[in-house]
Amino acid sequence: MTRKAYGLLNTQPHPQPEPVPFVQPKTEQINSGLDHRHLLGLSDYSSREIELILETARQFRDVLNRPIKRVPTLRGVTVVNLFFEASTRTRISFELAEKRLSADTVNFSASGSSVSKGESLKDTAQNIEAMKIDMVVLRHQSPGASHFLTQCVDSIVINAGDGAHEHPTQALLDMLTLSDHFDVFKGLNVSIIGDITHSRVARSNIHGLLTLGANVTICGPRPLIPIELDRISSKGSLRVTHSLESALEGCDVAMALRIQMQRQGQNLFPSVREYHTQFGIQMDHLNRYKDLIVMHPGPVNRGVELASEVVDHERAVILNQVTNGVAVRMAVLYLLSGQNSTE
Repeated sequence: MTRKAYGLLNTQPHPQPEPVPFVQPKTEQINSGLDHRHLLGLSDYSSREIELILETARQFRDVLNRPIKRVPTLRGVTVVNLFFEASTRTRISFELAEKRLSADTVNFSASGSSVSKGESLKDTAQNIEAMKIDMVVLRHQSPGASHFLTQCVDSIVINAGDGAHEHPTQALLDMLTLSDHFDVFKGLNVSIIGDITHSRVARSNIHGLLTLGANVTICGPRPLIPIELDRISSKGSLRVTHSLESALEGCDVAMALRIQMQRQGQNLFPSVREYHTQFGIQMDHLNRYKDLIVMHPGPVNRGVELASEVVDHERAVILNQVTNGVAVRMAVLYLLSGQNSTE
């Protein structure tokens, strides 16, 4: 496996380039567009579509490194951020992506809205669409909510996380971060560690990584490993282990997941301390596995999934994931919008 240079410790100032207009990508893949009208999950996205999104995101990341970070690509397009669950990184990332593309943005949260008066998701969305919007970014606590919304509105729907189902843009930004360190996905060994059963991030990453040819290992306590993995494993190499040492042996990337206490409804393991002892990544692991890269979708519970020293280590690329989130969501908005001109 060929590893790219980290470049995490380079503190030399870079010369500021002159502002230049964003040039629409001209590769044949980008011109061919996506095969899907919505982004509801990665389970049915092809490797071509995923690679297209990642390549487009790299070009938008170049835009974000310029002094003037805004382009007129989605001028005149109205995007509604429809969030029925609490969110920090995902919501801010989508809002920034929309503003960087010059879209008109409307933010909705369930608290303080007509939802508190008993209005349904369908009626809420249809009333908002009656105000002539173009795209909806939906975060909802119910699995399948984004798919249901496509049956209710004509707008393009982007799933920003639906219950324990999928979180496709998180997986895409994770894959973009991986591509900064590895030349190819085929043969890459990725271990996803933690609460797999209740994690929408895990499901989207498993689908996406297997589609691109990576080898995926999932690891966690038995009660936190889902039983329907045979439906996914047909896409590629998927291994299950309940031993952290087994998961890290020969691993290129360890992706730790937060314990989803709010979705479990009961204690599925004896204690947080015991979980950290058996499944928490600690400095000893980084010292033994010299090339291991550590990821986490956030928010991180220090001292549970990851030791505090691991979170702050140079081989933990958690903040890089956050940075890449804006570029990935710009790419998704751009490609799904079908805009063919930046003028």
